[in-house]
Amino acid sequence: MSIVKTEIDLIPSNDIMRANKRLHGIAVETPLQYSENLSSQYGCNIYLKREDLQVVRSYKIRGAYNKISSLSSEDVANGVVCASAGNHAQGFALSCRLLKIEGVIYMPAPTTKQKIHQVEMLGKEFVQIILIGDTFDDAFNEAIKDSKENGKPFIHPFDDLKTIEGQGTVGQEIWEQSEVDLDYLFIPVGGGGLSAGVGSFYKQISPQTKLIGLEPLGAPAMKRAIEVGHTVELPEIDKFVDGAAVKRVGELTFAICKQVLEMVHLVPEGKICSTILKVYNEEAMVLEPAGALSLAALDDFRDEIKGKNICCIISGGNNDITRMAEIKERSMLFEGLKHYFIIRLPQRAGALKEFLINVLGPTDDICYFEYKKKSSRISGPVVLGIEISKREELKLLLERMDQSDVNYQYLNENGDLFEFLV
Repeated sequence: MSIVKTEIDLIPSNDIMRANKRLHGIAVETPLQYSENLSSQYGCNIYLKREDLQVVRSYKIRGAYNKISSLSSEDVANGVVCASAGNHAQGFALSCRLLKIEGVIYMPAPTTKQKIHQVEMLGKEFVQIILIGDTFDDAFNEAIKDSKENGKPFIHPFDDLKTIEGQGTVGQEIWEQSEVDLDYLFIPVGGGGLSAGVGSFYKQISPQTKLIGLEPLGAPAMKRAIEVGHTVELPEIDKFVDGAAVKRVGELTFAICKQVLEMVHLVPEGKICSTILKVYNEEAMVLEPAGALSLAALDDFRDEIKGKNICCIISGGNNDITRMAEIKERSMLFEGLKHYFIIRLPQRAGALKEFLINVLGPTDDICYFEYKKKSSRISGPVVLGIEISKREELKLLLERMDQSDVNYQYLNENGDLFEFLV
């Protein structure tokens, strides 16, 4: 493969190559694995870039270490500082320990103990964790304040040239490891550091490869920015895909991504959850929500990628086991296999039995039931969750309710009430 020169003003490929040398022995050269199972399912050649196998279980060590190691001893005399509740904190912590530089990490107070423990384990005595505020923005503002008042460089998780260079080394490795010319490269997008870095490298060495950016449906910051021509702050986001859910992408990353990405495609959070479960069962891989983005998008490109060479970047595997119940719930709701209702049952003996006999199908399963009998009432409300075996069976379930004159309210499409009751 030969490098193709381009006039596009991107991160120079030589700078990314130098970053790769700087990271030698620090970041693992993660494998580019051919997936026979996925390739068979989609009728193409699918390769997985396994950044979930990094020592910090995500690509974030690349950008954090490249940035911090580029600073002079005078720059870091007072230490360094960052704000993060996830993978960037882990990459920052390990970088501080390896470089023997004192670092302060501001994290939101609700950050899980599992994440705090991981950061402490990686940074050891070289990092101090400060829990402050309720949101990432609170922690970010405090970190910026510390940086300005105490002369500590702020290590941005994505909107920094050196950080982008480091993340771009993922692209260099893919290019060097690949034995075929890639037709498509699927890249998760959060703040944009990974897509800007990988996109810069690939646009210069393999301009024919289509680079597809992927964002969660509930946090389309990069897609909105490209649509309007400048970065925007989203008023609200769904934070479930925490490794890729940001209100505003970086100015630098936006400027690069708008040039290198073929498109930004949105993936529903429920689809991501279904993919996490599917990949765990079929590939024995434990992925975080952001790490599953590239695989979750494949169904939407099934016809387009047939017969092509595809690479999906698996960006991380930091998935807290306590989230699995929520992941399964979101998956079943997305697949149309779990449905919640408020039904009003007559407050008399046998009313529930009649409902079960007349309404439930042979494979329907009650998964949630909440009822409290109240005196002096003709009927009482029941919050009921029903699992079905196929999406199409919902229509039959609703028909049986109507035929039995069941007084019901469907909760799945009533967002606020659904979240309050279930």
